[in-house]
Amino acid sequence: MSVPLKRIGFIGIGNMGWPMAANLLRAGFEVRVCDAAPDRAARFAREIGGRAASDAAQAGRGADAIVTILPTSRQVAEVLAEIKPMLGAGALVIEMSSGVPRVTQNLAAELAAQGVGLIDAPVSGGVPRARSGELSILVGGAPGEIERARPVLQAMGTTLHHCGGIGAGQAMKALNNLVSAGGFLIGIEALLIGRKFGLDPAMMIDVLNASTGMNNSTQKKFKQFVLSRRFDAGFGLDLMVKDLSIALEIGREAGASAPFAALCRELWSSAATLLGPGQDHTALARFSEQLAGTTLGTETE
Repeated sequence: MSVPLKRIGFIGIGNMGWPMAANLLRAGFEVRVCDAAPDRAARFAREIGGRAASDAAQAGRGADAIVTILPTSRQVAEVLAEIKPMLGAGALVIEMSSGVPRVTQNLAAELAAQGVGLIDAPVSGGVPRARSGELSILVGGAPGEIERARPVLQAMGTTLHHCGGIGAGQAMKALNNLVSAGGFLIGIEALLIGRKFGLDPAMMIDVLNASTGMNNSTQKKFKQFVLSRRFDAGFGLDLMVKDLSIALEIGREAGASAPFAALCRELWSSAATLLGPGQDHTALARFSEQLAGTTLGTETE
């Protein structure tokens, strides 16, 4: 008989993980949190509830399920190496990072040898929907394991998409972000062309949103984070470049030619190099502005 998932070890309480773990607590799960940032887990326990773990091994001890949401698959592999001895047969790892499918498949095989399941379940929706518990969750894995995880996932998201076997959720997430990145980039370039022609960027965004050029960036990013000059949507430029690299790696392994995707990734990578570390992904607009020799803002830059 499968183990009910009640006690959750949650690894990674960053911009997304913090509200996701908070929603698990609100749903009645027992949550023990762990993070690489000093004192962050203790602050979560103090402000939100649950218990803080001093390290990943402590978070995994006695857990029915482990949730990981970390920047890279390498970090996930390191954390799971610490946790594995603490997990009993029937435990489940819910890998919610935007990771590399091939690495996740290898981790799943290693865990299966000791009777521990793994599904990948990266998310889409950003920080606002992480807070509201309305994330879209892209899931890969065996149907039975996904059903076991459903109550946990539904505490964090409202839409679950079973994309296929292990790694399929992460593949879909990388490809989703490829489409999102392409839409953002071409939209910014269109605004800059219009600005140089003499069109008002805010008016252009309104027209795009009432026309066939509408996309997620025109609706939820351009006015909110670019024209406002806030550049603080909550998703890092470096993470976008990582996801685009994963998408291209999936394409190479599948033998799919993707010239536009390669150019898109090159431009985002160049922006990350030029702008430096710690930038929000919406700051890509600054890179495009430098190439165009004009700005979409009103301030002197």
